[in-house]
Amino acid sequence: DHMVLQRDVRVPIWGTAAPGEKVRVQIAGKTRKATADNRGRWQVEVGPLSVGEPLELRVWTDGSVLNLTDILVGEVWVCSGQSNMQWNVGRSNNGEQEVSEANWPEIRIVSVPRVASHTPRDQFKPNGWHACSPETIKQFSAVGYFFGRDLYKNLKVPIGLINTSYGGTPMEAWTSHPVLASRPTFAKDVQIANQAQATNNKKLARKHPTGLFNAMIHPLIPFGMRGVIWYQGEANANRHQHYHELSQLMIADWRGRWGQGDFPFLLVQLAGFSPKQDAVWPYLREAQHKTVLTETNVAMAVATDIGNKKDIHPRNKQDVGKRLALAARALTYGEDIVYSGPVYQTMKAKKGKCVVKFEHLGGGLQIGREGATSQGPEKLKGFEIAGEDRKFVPAEAQISGDQVIVSSEAVSNPIAVRYNWSGWTEGNLYNAEGLPAPPFRTDRF
Repeated sequence: DHMVLQRDVRVPIWGTAAPGEKVRVQIAGKTRKATADNRGRWQVEVGPLSVGEPLELRVWTDGSVLNLTDILVGEVWVCSGQSNMQWNVGRSNNGEQEVSEANWPEIRIVSVPRVASHTPRDQFKPNGWHACSPETIKQFSAVGYFFGRDLYKNLKVPIGLINTSYGGTPMEAWTSHPVLASRPTFAKDVQIANQAQATNNKKLARKHPTGLFNAMIHPLIPFGMRGVIWYQGEANANRHQHYHELSQLMIADWRGRWGQGDFPFLLVQLAGFSPKQDAVWPYLREAQHKTVLTETNVAMAVATDIGNKKDIHPRNKQDVGKRLALAARALTYGEDIVYSGPVYQTMKAKKGKCVVKFEHLGGGLQIGREGATSQGPEKLKGFEIAGEDRKFVPAEAQISGDQVIVSSEAVSNPIAVRYNWSGWTEGNLYNAEGLPAPPFRTDRF
């Protein structure tokens, strides 16, 4: 009851019955028939379905009938990742007010229980789909909710949000065993998974490779949906060297298993956090951005400007959700809007200065989210420059059209530039739409 089915696609509906039993499925005036296989499994496809009045889904055999009611047709998104995706609405900025105002009966939510498994599961213990209300939204994913709310306001169609997230978890836990086993890079992870299964480890941790894919992703497949939003990476920072490869594998695997084409995969780049992360977080962010640059239908919401220096869980989830929604609206729904901040394109060194060119300019480069203050010219922050000695020093930076000119009196012959290359970031380069530039480096030192 109360779920959302994906519009404009052939919607898979599946279940179990006695082996060989005949099953009929009826929805929106369409009837499909199936026969349960020797394991008792059956599946049909209905549709495409269109947005309209609430529907009833009826499934029956000769011996039983199941009726599901108040079903809407609209846009369905899977919300996954670790703690910053799990972080709930009640604990976000202005949480009490956000909860009290969450009256959106056409936004429907469901959460997958946070458990792990040695082997792929076909089901999870459901707590039901719920219409979004102050009574149901408080514990739901804040990023998921704010993303869905923004989509609803702009698309004006029902939104279904499936929250399957678990704090403190590495990407390996969300990746299937066959995929990890396909690359020597992840041989140790496969060994850990095999050993846990062989010993039937009852204390299977959320960090175990493949465990969350088995229990929290596999049961969802092949539920009809539009795409995935993903906020994860903190747990992989110390293994950032392999994150891009792993991201490619996991995204391709999920897409292949769902069988719904190269659906959108929208990720959140790690927010600004403690300077103690300077040695690893910039490289993890770089791996995230590389995935955007190399994979089809992948986009990124930058969050370096809305972090918390002392808390790995920044409370501003509203902007995260909004920036993810901008990406979806542009890439998935075809709106002609700016969805990205300025992205590094090229760098040329000449006459003691580095000229850095950007794309995704929107209405033009600017200093700060709201533009330079009226009380004086604010300076660009976050830029560093290095010469042949490869030692980076803070740099002066000025906007010139679609370029930034970077220099330092301490570096006469610069060869490289970095921007926001730190755990805690204070860079303030934006475009006129108020979207921040992602961190970058022009070197590979």
